Amino acid sequence: MPGCALGEAQGGSQASVVIFIEMNPSSGFKQWAGPAVGAALALAALYVVTIVYAAGEFLLAGAILLVVALAAWIYSSQRLYAYRYLFPGIAAVAIFVVLPILYTVTIGFTNYSTNNLLKFERATAYFLDETYEAEGKTYTFTLLQQGKGYRARLTENDGEQVFLSEALDLEAPATPGNGAKADSKHVEAGPVAADATAPAGEPVQLKELIRLQPALKKLTVDLPDGSQVRMTGLRQFGPVTQLYKPQPDGSLVNQQTGEVIRPNHEVGFYQTDSGQNLSPGFQVNIGLAHFRQIFTDQAFRQPFLRIFGWTVAFAGLTVVFATGLGVLLAVLLSWEALRFKGVYQTLLFLPYAVPGFISILVFKGLFNNNFGEINLILDALFGIKPAWFSDPFLAKVMILTVNTWLGYPYMMVVTMGLIKAIPADLYEASAVAGAGPLTNFFRITMPLVLKPLTPLLIAAFAFNFNNFVLISLLTNGRPDFLDTQVPAGTTDILVSYTYRIAFEDSGQNFGLAAAISTVVFAMVALLSWVNLRATRITKEEAR
Repeated sequence: MPGCALGEAQGGSQASVVIFIEMNPSSGFKQWAGPAVGAALALAALYVVTIVYAAGEFLLAGAILLVVALAAWIYSSQRLYAYRYLFPGIAAVAIFVVLPILYTVTIGFTNYSTNNLLKFERATAYFLDETYEAEGKTYTFTLLQQGKGYRARLTENDGEQVFLSEALDLEAPATPGNGAKADSKHVEAGPVAADATAPAGEPVQLKELIRLQPALKKLTVDLPDGSQVRMTGLRQFGPVTQLYKPQPDGSLVNQQTGEVIRPNHEVGFYQTDSGQNLSPGFQVNIGLAHFRQIFTDQAFRQPFLRIFGWTVAFAGLTVVFATGLGVLLAVLLSWEALRFKGVYQTLLFLPYAVPGFISILVFKGLFNNNFGEINLILDALFGIKPAWFSDPFLAKVMILTVNTWLGYPYMMVVTMGLIKAIPADLYEASAVAGAGPLTNFFRITMPLVLKPLTPLLIAAFAFNFNNFVLISLLTNGRPDFLDTQVPAGTTDILVSYTYRIAFEDSGQNFGLAAAISTVVFAMVALLSWVNLRATRITKEEAR
């Protein structure tokens, strides 16, 4: 037994056994190192959760906390030892796939947009922080720098009174809060002689003053007579009064005009008695309003259905053309008598080796209506210059051509590998029977290649259903429809249409874009399930 020694001594009628135990000093360290590291990681994770929660991201904070709790349970339990190897992958899928999907679906049920960015508490704090200049004395403001700190010098307009504030820390980071008032600071100012200069204080330059203006606007100076002044101009402080005053029923009263504004939690705005919406708005749950708008509002339904039809056609035709060309080239390159096969394979694989966005931009130049090489060649041969980017049909032909060019090399390489796996005995038997190349292709090669390719074809269809990069870089969805009220193009697919609504439309309606994304996700999932189901039925019938 390592670390132990056993000895026996006999004296007279009494025998004694002496056991010497040598302790291994490293065993204690190993015993406590694992739990110590685990505890440190747990504390770090809890700190991250706290920071995320304080930032207002409750869903993300809850997801991180759940993952940390599961990790602690799995890695501390002997019964769940096997799950320790599966947990990292499952956690990654949950955080980077499931959570974004749930977050997008959640946004689709809200009015989240550029007009409704804030939470209700933040919007309320914004109104409560608004001020207006009240009656009273105004002071000329000069910011003096003393070392790394600052002081505010306030001079009454008639020059009789001068006040100097205590030291200001304008470089301190803002404290997170629900509104701007959480960051406001109060400082006291005392009187000084009108002709006195601040010790070791130099006025800051205008550029520096502008940089510090956001911090200065949160500054409230308390004067000796009890009055308070705030920044009303770049070089002026004056008495200000809170514009809105909260009421017990949740409404706000405008102290300057007496007007009452009330929060409307159905539309996400504070409204006046006349129904006018006041910005900024706040986020509210609107239920299925966006989904009803997609399918019932004529302004959205007409382009949505046309774009959906083109999206399905684009994804399906791309798979057909790229697969057809890839399989054809793979069969030709598998011909044993073909010379220089390695050169041909390298040249035909190059489109896949070049980054896709570079190829797309190159084709965009080649298809240029006036200076592109394709139109120059067509003009020289046939005297025509097709309008690739302005004609809807030609634009779609161009997109399918470019996408086929980008997709066929992968299909070609995969098919070549599948062809090499086909037993040569089948072709030898076919040759004995007198069959030709076409018979070999349709009776042997195609059936044995198509089955292994089917999952890949389904994945390619799903990928091209959301092929945003191609549409964005090549046509950006244009030419646009001329009969729609929302931004939509004849070459837009659903994902690019969603992007234009979310980021290019003047309203930038993120909630509506999230609702469309949810519908797109459901469609892709449904189409993929139908394809898999059809494939399974075909296999069962073949048996």
